[in-house]
Amino acid sequence: RRAAAAATGPRSVRRAGPRVGTRRCAAAAEASEGGEEYDYDVFTIGAGSGGVRASRMAAAAGARVAVCEMPYDTKASDTTGGVGGTCVIRGCVPKKLLMYGSEYSHAFKDCEGFGWSIPEQPTHDWRTLIFNKNTELDRLHGIYLRLLDGSGVELKQGRGLIVDPHTVEVDGERFTAKTILVAVGGRAYVPDIPGAEHVLTSDDALDLPEMPKSIVIVGGGYIALEFACIFAGLGAKVDVVYRQPLPLRGFDEEVRTFLAEQLEVKGITIHKESSPEAVEKLEDGSMVLKTTTGDIKAEAVMFATGRKPNTGKIGAAEIGLEMADNGAIKVDEYSQTSVPSIYAVGDVTDRINLTPVALMEGMAFVSTVIKGVPQVPDHENVPAAVFTQPPVATVGMTEEQATEKLGDVDIYTSSFRPMKHTISGSQERAFMKLIVDAATDKVVGCHMVGEDAGEIMQGIAVAIKCGATKKQFDSTVGIHPTAAEELVTMRTVSREVRTAAEPAEAVA
Repeated sequence: RRAAAAATGPRSVRRAGPRVGTRRCAAAAEASEGGEEYDYDVFTIGAGSGGVRASRMAAAAGARVAVCEMPYDTKASDTTGGVGGTCVIRGCVPKKLLMYGSEYSHAFKDCEGFGWSIPEQPTHDWRTLIFNKNTELDRLHGIYLRLLDGSGVELKQGRGLIVDPHTVEVDGERFTAKTILVAVGGRAYVPDIPGAEHVLTSDDALDLPEMPKSIVIVGGGYIALEFACIFAGLGAKVDVVYRQPLPLRGFDEEVRTFLAEQLEVKGITIHKESSPEAVEKLEDGSMVLKTTTGDIKAEAVMFATGRKPNTGKIGAAEIGLEMADNGAIKVDEYSQTSVPSIYAVGDVTDRINLTPVALMEGMAFVSTVIKGVPQVPDHENVPAAVFTQPPVATVGMTEEQATEKLGDVDIYTSSFRPMKHTISGSQERAFMKLIVDAATDKVVGCHMVGEDAGEIMQGIAVAIKCGATKKQFDSTVGIHPTAAEELVTMRTVSREVRTAAEPAEAVA
C-alpha cells in the first residue's frame, strides 16, 4: 500500500504475494497440534493493543498461543511494561482522562454567559486526578489479563528475547514457536542534549506527584500539543517550543495554521522555529530551557520529541531482522519480516502509529498466518484525532497530498464561531474542510478543528472509505443545529486547484 510504503521507505523484504498461504498454514497447524515440533503455534512478544488482539484472535482460531510482557507499571522502562501496553497504561487512555479533567476549567468560565455564577474560584486537586486515573488503569489492566486468560492465551511475565527464528527466551526460559510475532511498540525519545536527565517524558507527565505551575514543552506533534492543553487547562503557564513554522507536521496546512491560532487563544505561548540546545536546573529546583531563540524558565521541562521502536533489547538485529535506521522492524505488506517465521505489527514497524491500526494489523496477521487467508492491512483513509482544545480530526488526503496525487481538486472550507460560544464569550472557533477530486467528485479528504471533531470524523471516515461523492454529501440532510451539519451544507467552492494550462471553468 502506498501509505505503508511511504511510512517505512524502500524495503528489500517485499516480495510478490504472501509467503504464507492456506496450504502452509494447514501444514503448520498439523505439525503443532501434537506438539511434535514446537511448543506453540504463535509466540507474541509484547502484550499491548496489537499483541493482545492478535494473540486472542489466533487462539480463538484454534492456535496454541503464548505472549510475554514485562511487569506492570505506569512508567515504561527496561524492566517494566504491563499487559495493555502504551495505549492503555501510559498513552491514549490516561491522556484522555487528564484531558477530560482539564476541560472543566473552560466550562467554569463559559457557563457565566448562560447565567451561572460560581461564588468561589474552583480549585483543582492534581493528586485526586492521578489517583483516580491510576485506579482506572488498574481496572483496565485487570480486564486485559482476563481477556488473555479467557482466550486460552498463556502469559509469560518477563522480557522476550528472540534467540533464533523459532525460539524466544523469557527470563532464562526458552520456548519454541512456528511463528513469532513482535509487537513491542515504542518508547519516548529524548534527544541527547546537555541536561537531558532533567526533562520529563509523557510517561512522567502522566504520573507526576505534583502539577507544575509552569512548564515548557518541546515538540510540535500530537503528544506535545495534547499535554500543552492539559496543563494549560489545569492552570499552568505553558510554553511550547518546536522547530517548524507550524505544529502537526504532516497534517493539512490550513489545519496546522488554524490550530496554532486557537492554541494561543487558550493562553498557550508558542515559540516556533526554535530548537532546544540545553536544559539547566537551578538551585531553587526550577528549570531553564536554552533554545536557539532564547531562554525560557519554568518549573518543569517536558520533551515530546517523538517515539522510537522498542527493539533495542529483543534480539531483532542479532538474528538478522532487517531494520530501519530508527530501529523499526521492516516488514512487507503482510507484516512479514526478512526472517519468514517472524512477523511484526504496530508501532514497532513505524507504519501508522495508532492503536486502531495495530489492532487491524494484528487481525490481518491472524487471517494470513493462522486462517490461511492472506490479508493485507489497509492503511488507506485511516482516520485520526488530536485531542487538543479544540480537538483536531482528519481522514483521507491533505490538500497538499491531493494536489500532488490527483492534480485537479476542489476545496471547500468553513470557519465559524460555534453556537455555544456566541453566548459563552469564548473566542474559540471551528474549522472544517472537504477536499474533492475534481475528476470523479469523490471526497478524498475531510479535516476538522472543533469540539467533538473526533466523534464526528469517525462517521465521515465511513463515508470516505466507501467512496462517497460531494454530490452525495450535498444530498444528505443535516442535523440541526449542530456543527456537523456544516459538512453537508458547504456548497460553494472556496478554491479550485488545477494543473491544466488553461484556467478551470467556475463550478456551478
